[in-house]
Amino acid sequence: MLACPECGAATAVRDDCLCCVNGHHFDIAKQGYVSLLTGASTKMTGDSGDMLAARAAFQGEGHFTPIVEAAAWAVTESDTADSGRTILELGSGTGYYLASVLDALPTARGIALDVSKFAARRAARAHARAASVLADAWRALPIRDATLSHVLSAFAPRNPDQVARVLAPGGSFVVITPTARHLGELIGPLGMIGVDADKDARLAEALSTRFTLHNRTLVEYPMTLGHTDIANVTAMGPSAHHAAAGRADRLAALPDRLEVTASVTVAVHRLR
Repeated sequence: MLACPECGAATAVRDDCLCCVNGHHFDIAKQGYVSLLTGASTKMTGDSGDMLAARAAFQGEGHFTPIVEAAAWAVTESDTADSGRTILELGSGTGYYLASVLDALPTARGIALDVSKFAARRAARAHARAASVLADAWRALPIRDATLSHVLSAFAPRNPDQVARVLAPGGSFVVITPTARHLGELIGPLGMIGVDADKDARLAEALSTRFTLHNRTLVEYPMTLGHTDIANVTAMGPSAHHAAAGRADRLAALPDRLEVTASVTVAVHRLR
């Protein structure tokens, strides 16, 4: 599935190296990922090691289990045979969502793609049937044309033209986005970044030239979080550095256990 980022040719693994027929080669890092970032430095800032550690800790507590179950269902309900499923996760972070989908599909294969080295290292350990690739989702994806059955984006970047290019005919783009109610009980007290209520509508419009909306499912439920959980959920995403000063004091003022809303949409978009 991987393409050479220099020339677009097919690649193969040889002696801890990813190589193409035109002689370009990319070493596989000892941590298990391959960097396919080339050319000028990317302008994207990947998640830090601390952000990834907080995300792994929060995900490990199972608070988002209903969301990953919905993502797995969105992939498995496809008409594509299990043996033919090939799944790319954009902005994969820890690889949590991709690994959960692969667990539900015993013969499927996956690629975790992220611009952060910390994420690439974690994703390399996420699942035996997933490759980990360091690349910029906003550039040309280092994936061969029409080779994937599914692309997954969970709270992550979306590049519609590139996603359309790498999906095979009949392929699906599964997108998980937060609603305005997601973590709503924490946004004010902890100064977190809120979600625009029109986010879903803007997403649908952005994808409309290349995709049609197949279905959209609301996943919403209460989570009971302690202070450690709340500290992790605020530190794992875009709010990590927003209004961070004094957050520890504001967190300490919250009840020991707080009911917090998880609210996302899981949308399946099909190629036109």
